[in-house]
Amino acid sequence: MGYVSGAFGIRGWLNVVADTEHADSLLDYDTWWLSRDGDWRSYTLEEGAVHTKKLAAKLVGVDGRDAAFALKSYQVAVPRSLMPAAAENEYYWSDLVGMAVVNTADEVLGKVEKLFETGANDVLVVKGAETERLLPFVAQVVLKVDVDARCITVDWGLDY
Repeated sequence: MGYVSGAFGIRGWLNVVADTEHADSLLDYDTWWLSRDGDWRSYTLEEGAVHTKKLAAKLVGVDGRDAAFALKSYQVAVPRSLMPAAAENEYYWSDLVGMAVVNTADEVLGKVEKLFETGANDVLVVKGAETERLLPFVAQVVLKVDVDARCITVDWGLDY
């Protein structure tokens, strides 16, 4: 859902960059899970607000600038069970990561390693055995997402 980019002020507030469509939607969740290197720990959101292009958030038990700064680079997540169901033809990025990517000629391009946003569209980072490809997540390229089969069919050649 985002990551801690640093401390905000001296009272334990965090600067948080949200990876959500609307940054303030992260403030709808009372419990946040923070992790670095796979060690997840839950925190209760005490207060939060949109501040410039980031969120400012105060978590219970994080008191003082040093405690807040110690959480820099931590990933922020919320329990999946609390998130709304994705609409038809919409997907959570976490559901796409790890999916196989094949083209219309049934050639394997690799697996989705991660996604990022460009402003114009989202981009799939597809890692193959010897190459990494950046595929725009647009209807002209992404033809089918089969969640059950964990496979994405694309109109994209091996030589692109």
